Amino acid sequence: MLQEAIFNITTDSEFDSVAMQVFEYQFTHCLPYRTFCKHLSKTPSNVTTVTEIPFIPIELFRSHKVISDIETTQIVFGSSGTTNANTSKHYVANLDLYKESLVRCFEAVYGPTKNLAIIGLLPSYLDREDSSLVYMVDHLIKKSTHGLSGFYLDEYNRLNQTLQQLEAANQPFVLFGVTFALLDFIEAFPQQLNYGAIIETGGMKGMRKELIREELHMTLSKGFGLQNIHSEYGMTELLSQAYSTSKGIFHSPQWMRVYTRELNDPLQFVSGKTGGISIIDLANLYSCSFIATQDLGRQISSKSFEILGRFDHSDLRGCNLMVL
Repeated sequence: MLQEAIFNITTDSEFDSVAMQVFEYQFTHCLPYRTFCKHLSKTPSNVTTVTEIPFIPIELFRSHKVISDIETTQIVFGSSGTTNANTSKHYVANLDLYKESLVRCFEAVYGPTKNLAIIGLLPSYLDREDSSLVYMVDHLIKKSTHGLSGFYLDEYNRLNQTLQQLEAANQPFVLFGVTFALLDFIEAFPQQLNYGAIIETGGMKGMRKELIREELHMTLSKGFGLQNIHSEYGMTELLSQAYSTSKGIFHSPQWMRVYTRELNDPLQFVSGKTGGISIIDLANLYSCSFIATQDLGRQISSKSFEILGRFDHSDLRGCNLMVL
């Protein structure tokens, strides 16, 4: 079964084989993607390698319902935005697949969720019912089973008490936090953590002045008493996440690949220099796995990359809005 094969990938050749099968499936069953491919004269009959597979512009998730025509929508995730512009919508046909992907991505870096306390400091997202980030953190909170796991709005005093309890108990924990809230928190409660990992999810949301990544992480490191601040790279249109534990280098799971495309030629890939980020997320089985984002970055290896900013004409939205 194709869905099972996605999470059993262990080699590059297995990835390529599954990606080609996913391309054929999505070309056959996802009308917006098939239409886009046909405009480029790309079909399963003439695409022979993974890098020949067309990557749809991420904007297509704003204007079209990108989902397999033989599947039923279980949930719709929506992107955030700072304007009234039409935002992206990801029609998800299989929530179990999303849950498996997000847990595997997380645990590959942080170990079994059941051994951790999971904290969410996501005030700008919690008032949205369609946030994939909130859904992800909520699922991890439920899997952790730890009594102090949970969400916090602007209850910084209570959050501080929770962190101190976890530290006193030598309990490992992970705190997911939107950038402006993390900065607000450490201004009120600077401290020294020994058992926690801080994952900034990006996004000032107009609440604070934008900071370059180095300045932001230096400030957060000092405030939390940690050597490294972690980051999560994810978006509404993806069902998988990449994590960075140091120096802004993100690592993707086995079923996800990141490429950089030439800035002035979206059909040409480059390596070793800045380009537009194109992503293959095979967990997007029932929507589209091949997405050309509006992020700028540099590919380091087949499964590692860094984000350097965004195209100037991109709308402000979602996670990791900072221009680095």
